[in-house]
Amino acid sequence: MDEDLDSEVRLAAFDYLARITYGAADVPVRWKDLVRFTWKGRPCRLIGQRGIWKPALLDLPISITTAPVKPGRPRPYDDGIGEDDTIRYRYQGTDPGAHDNVGLRQLMWQKKPLIYFHGIERGLYLAAWPVFIRKDDPRALTFDVALNPSMVFGTQLADGQDPAPLTKKYVFVPTKRRLHQAKFRNRVMKAYRSRCSICRLAHEQLLDAAHIVPDRLDEGIAATQNGLALCKIHHAAFDGNILGIDPDLVVHVREDILEEVDGPMLQHGIKEMHGRRLSVVPRNRSDKPSALLLEERFAVFRGA
Repeated sequence: MDEDLDSEVRLAAFDYLARITYGAADVPVRWKDLVRFTWKGRPCRLIGQRGIWKPALLDLPISITTAPVKPGRPRPYDDGIGEDDTIRYRYQGTDPGAHDNVGLRQLMWQKKPLIYFHGIERGLYLAAWPVFIRKDDPRALTFDVALNPSMVFGTQLADGQDPAPLTKKYVFVPTKRRLHQAKFRNRVMKAYRSRCSICRLAHEQLLDAAHIVPDRLDEGIAATQNGLALCKIHHAAFDGNILGIDPDLVVHVREDILEEVDGPMLQHGIKEMHGRRLSVVPRNRSDKPSALLLEERFAVFRGA
């Protein structure tokens, strides 16, 4: 097909993903948004039922997907992100000559980018773009997928040269840590109904999943009990010990801030929160913030 058309479609897809994730690394994308993508009015869904997905508009695949885990069932393919930020992605089936596998092999030879979707739960994925097929291993029935273009193009990127137009705008390298954060954010947003627990702001692009106490683990369970949905202002104030939340879910503002005179944001956004209980809390008891963790974090606030 026309190389310019192929490049335009891929770059448009990258732009679309940047918009629906607000440019944040830990914001999941929804299946229903991925299948709505169009290019110049022509349908070009970015994901399909097959792990290696080629829309009708293109001759070669545009994405690869690791399916989310279903309760009580293993993933159909054991893909994983290695320590070197390389995905070991399983072949479609066991035939190296299968159409889908040949498509990825051609992307490798032509050094064309594609998108990687890692399933978090049904209908939700963490997206990485652009990624590149780096190596084909027919014996292991796997492709190595590089999450960093410099792994494919070598020192050209380090020298400031742009080896391919599609690598210039987005270099997005997810890690196990970011995957963990994405799971955590998704669970916290669901528990707090996508509202700031302090001020009820409901614009998700302005909300963060804040840790009550710092999460230093690279992996493990994304514990909602250690999370709060906070708007970006209240998240920064919480992390900076400008405000604290006690085990009874009451908001406290530092005394020197209460005495400070400033504009309406400080007055209405921070100072007027003093003494209020959290206005949004999870409905499920298992999702509610841990009193022990709040007590530990509130002691840090009082010390400040």
